[in-house]
Amino acid sequence: MSDVTITIRKDGPLKVDGPVTLVDHEGNEVETREGKAIFLCRCGGSKRKPFCDGAHSRIGFAGAEAAVAAAEAESED
Repeated sequence: MSDVTITIRKDGPLKVDGPVTLVDHEGNEVETREGKAIFLCRCGGSKRKPFCDGAHSRIGFAGAEAAVAAAEAESED
């Protein structure tokens, strides 16, 4: 059995390394590039969902960790 690693990139997408099958909400397989890592959108702004298109950089996406820290700092003021 091969290993799959999912890496949460800071303020960016989820990087998926390893053999995976990606399936849509109807159970249809979504084509991926075999042997290549895939990057899944986490910001919601990609025009290529579920894949990342770099929108997180354009819209100033902050991952949950940064967003929570900013909200907590703001509530202390």
